Amino acid sequence: MILFLEKRANYSPLFSALSPVLALALTLIFGTIMFSILGVDPAKALYTYFVLPLTDAYLIEQIILKATPLILIAIGLSVCFRSGNWNIGAEGQYMIGGMFGAIIPVYFNDFQSPLLLPMMMIMGMIGGALFAAIPAFLKARFGTNEILTSLMLVYIAQQLVDWLVRGPWRDPQGMGFPGTKSFNESAILPELIPNGDAHFGTVFAVIVAIGVWFMLSKTLKGFEVTVLGECPRAGRFAGFSTKQMTIFAFLLSGALAGLAGIAEVSGSVEKLDDKLSLGYGFTAIIVAFLGRLNPLGILVAGLILALSYIGGEEAKIALQVSNRATNVFQGLLLFFVLACDTLIHYRIRLVTSSKAGGTG
Repeated sequence: MILFLEKRANYSPLFSALSPVLALALTLIFGTIMFSILGVDPAKALYTYFVLPLTDAYLIEQIILKATPLILIAIGLSVCFRSGNWNIGAEGQYMIGGMFGAIIPVYFNDFQSPLLLPMMMIMGMIGGALFAAIPAFLKARFGTNEILTSLMLVYIAQQLVDWLVRGPWRDPQGMGFPGTKSFNESAILPELIPNGDAHFGTVFAVIVAIGVWFMLSKTLKGFEVTVLGECPRAGRFAGFSTKQMTIFAFLLSGALAGLAGIAEVSGSVEKLDDKLSLGYGFTAIIVAFLGRLNPLGILVAGLILALSYIGGEEAKIALQVSNRATNVFQGLLLFFVLACDTLIHYRIRLVTSSKAGGTG
């Protein structure tokens, strides 16, 4: 007996639209069961996760701060995924973007100019795009599996950044802690709110979401992304190149991940250190699918997942639950998002081994 996934000829548009809502509902149900097993009041736990952070101005700002890199990275990933390219290495592209963008303030720490921040953002995007170009080239030229190559490059990026902040770039006055000199005022992204933590990276996220949405829904390039992702053969008949699309999708995804990296370095940390890798590149995969691979949906999805992150931090303090419980809760969300989408668009077909052998 073998299970096959068979694409439905006609699926319900209503259920397809409600898929994220259904996934959230299932997450809440199974989250309730999980908290009950842990001996925690489920109502209090869900309140702490999803309501408490929205009642405090400081926590709302933290949600926005947390959502910004997730949204930027997820929008780039959505273009990759919609085009049939699986970029799993956005975490590495995010780190390389932060590293590239930090080159100017590290080597020219006293340099101040209105052009400094734009130069840093552009450098960050170039760094992320160049790092993403590696798996893109390997796939387009040699047919290499981009999932493996992009994922393995994450570890190279982590080691490279770690070596730099502990070696050549380490601040001599930093008391031995890994990290560069603090950036000067011209190299720091402005605050959204005076004396607040949120920075102008959030503005970048909104602009990018609108721009990429317009590109995907209103331009020929967006049509090309959709056609090659859904039916590569039809795309080739239309004259579209799968190799060129692979390069385009990875470069755009890497550039946005790099922008998220330098925005985090410049706006939140104000220097490059060994704590840049926070798993945003992997979590953004959840955000991309929760947002239905739609840039505008990703804006909402990023805020929802950031809410669960901040709520998880509050839950660890208020409810004394471990970090593992928070990770499991987020894992449930990803599982149900993927499961609902799969079962709405595909049906499970049971085939006996003899029939399967005959069809082969």
